[in-house]
Amino acid sequence: MRRTALACGLLTAALALSACSGSGDDDRPGGGDRTASNAPGRSTGPAATERPSSSATAQPTSPDERPTAAHTPVETTPAPPKRWQPSPGVAWQWQLDGEVTPSVDVPVYDIDGFENTAADVARLHRAGRKAICYINVGAWENYRPDKNAFPKSVLGAGNGWAGERWLDIRRLDVLRPIMEHRFDMCRTKGFDAVEPDLVEGYANKTGFPLTAADQLAYNRMIADIAHERGLAVGLKNDLPQIPQLLSHFDFAVNEECAQYDECGQLRPFTAADKAVFHVEYEVPNSKFCAESRKLKLSSMSKKLDLGVWRQPC
Repeated sequence: MRRTALACGLLTAALALSACSGSGDDDRPGGGDRTASNAPGRSTGPAATERPSSSATAQPTSPDERPTAAHTPVETTPAPPKRWQPSPGVAWQWQLDGEVTPSVDVPVYDIDGFENTAADVARLHRAGRKAICYINVGAWENYRPDKNAFPKSVLGAGNGWAGERWLDIRRLDVLRPIMEHRFDMCRTKGFDAVEPDLVEGYANKTGFPLTAADQLAYNRMIADIAHERGLAVGLKNDLPQIPQLLSHFDFAVNEECAQYDECGQLRPFTAADKAVFHVEYEVPNSKFCAESRKLKLSSMSKKLDLGVWRQPC
């Protein structure tokens, strides 16, 4: 079950015959679950240097007439855009079953990153909605277009879902470039955030001797990959590690905390003014909505197929 500078030198010759400019390095391209494509990094700002007009007459420059520092053009890099930060209690829709059906009037949609296009995301944005990119980061899926990017050595036991196998999250060297490519896809399609699924393999029978320390290292890497791309990122389940991971994640996604009497463990997120997107599959709304409102959770009931149907609190 898815529980997811440069200052120019002084001019020593005629102004018409020399000029200098600087260039800045692009940020490293910066990552859900579902086609992978490369995305360019953020570009630096335009060069500020101006060349003299070709009609200008060259004049000797005396030391006293040389340009002052105030006239020396300096290249600047614009600040990156501010990451989206969903607030507690915001309503949402979670649809992982195929292409999104934007029929629910809520401000946040969490949808499959592979199965939805840039046009789908743009349509949500035109309606004033934010879009979260679902990506499975903890298990290999035999139905994804990048399935062959995973070497067999990192594939573990089945996780109970057809065509899926746990990943050896200790192999950061192998998995980081794959997840970077996936998160590039999310950014290229215009998503605002990522929901990385299955980030608690250490608590399951994966076929690998994973530890809590392994999971912390992997989850922090996943959060870094998303943030490098300007994407918000949610912590999917993994309640025991919330104290260590709260500062790395922008919101939480939880399944069935009411059924297992665990919703109180999510208080650190709402106390930090970070949303908790919560669903129940079996417990009726009458049994958990009152507590959800008290805890400021964004709660609703869903069916396991995560289609369009929802019953919000």
